[in-house]
Amino acid sequence: MPRYFFHTRIGGAVLPDEEGVELSDPDHAWRVARATIRESLAEEPDTARLMQASLIVADAVGETVFEFPFSEVVAAPPEGDDTLH
Repeated sequence: MPRYFFHTRIGGAVLPDEEGVELSDPDHAWRVARATIRESLAEEPDTARLMQASLIVADAVGETVFEFPFSEVVAAPPEGDDTLH
């Protein structure tokens, strides 16, 4: 199974994900990214700062698979919607 890394970019800083997680495919990584962002927004009192952040999802060789801005989660389709991206 492929390993995906979820690096967080806030402004000019990038917080690297050193471990990553094995997931079945990019669509699964997209769902995990969306859930991670939702959890972060629910836990962080300064959501205005996080609305400028994004998750950079990379594969095992360091190539960016996609970038998911936190602000897009607010407009993302509800759970169960088949349209992922």
